[in-house]
Amino acid sequence: MTAPHRILIVPAPRRIAEIFEPADLARLRALGELTIIEDAPLGDAQFDALAADTDIVIGQIDLPLARLERMPRLRAVFNVEGNFLPNIDYAHAMARGVRVLSTSPVFAEPVAEAALGMAIDLARGISRSDRLFRSGTEKYGLDANRDAFTLFRAQIGFIGFGDLGRAIAPLLVPFGAHLRAFDPWLPREHLESFGIEAASLADVLRLSKLVFVVAGVTSQNQGFLGAAEFASMPRGAALVLVSRAGVVDFDAMLDAAESGHLRVATDVFPQEPLDRDHRARRGDNLLLSPHQAGALDAALRQIGKRVVADAELIVRGLPPMMCKQAQPETVALFRSKPVSMS
Repeated sequence: MTAPHRILIVPAPRRIAEIFEPADLARLRALGELTIIEDAPLGDAQFDALAADTDIVIGQIDLPLARLERMPRLRAVFNVEGNFLPNIDYAHAMARGVRVLSTSPVFAEPVAEAALGMAIDLARGISRSDRLFRSGTEKYGLDANRDAFTLFRAQIGFIGFGDLGRAIAPLLVPFGAHLRAFDPWLPREHLESFGIEAASLADVLRLSKLVFVVAGVTSQNQGFLGAAEFASMPRGAALVLVSRAGVVDFDAMLDAAESGHLRVATDVFPQEPLDRDHRARRGDNLLLSPHQAGALDAALRQIGKRVVADAELIVRGLPPMMCKQAQPETVALFRSKPVSMS
């Protein structure tokens, strides 16, 4: 008789109730025995007691080679935070056929929606006009719109074109904009299949009135958008940063905004929570959002549903379909930081 499947769930920084509805937990229990460790870190002694019999890990626990070698039954690891973190020996896991998966696709649509809202605000000055109104210094009509621009038929660029880019692009179709993207990991044909012109980084920056920065941070692109890149953008252009702060020189980005060269919206910061005295809180031409673009209850619930669906496939000996799979050629390059829930 086949031994029952053992599933270890260590969801921090998430909570079980945030990501799993009761029906989804019931589906997991139907697969085998669950061990949930939620209110304290997973200690070495606990890990040692569970490792040999665990088939599936749901959570972001450290899995270096020494730990993986003590998990002969392991078949899948689900990161429910939404990143591929540098805390797993990916090469060893993949050589053994262990699936390493991320639930990050659940955040693409809510982040895309927020990013479009930020872009419209930057272009039309909506929140700025509100602030001026409240201070009694508002202007009216055309005088309030002297530096505004429209997204209709605009030149719009993407830096990176993964899940977030693919979710934002359809929202721009009604505007009839010309869309370009720079993504060195994607072939031209892939971009063109989404109606996107493949372009160099220099052309995306030089030609775009609005740029969405949606690239993940890797060992190859940390801080690659700096003062020279921002200076190459048209004066008055807008930049929306909704992926990871690590891809930009954050101070150079703030300099470009405060000088009046760019208008900038960001949902991410080098350190979160942001220091109370950080210069960004006082800067001009800035729209600030506290890493909230993807944080919706509906998105978090989708984490559980995708995990359960793929876990059911995996225990049947079928490939997962709902979560993003780590790729051996690129996963070791990612440099995402763990999400802070402070």
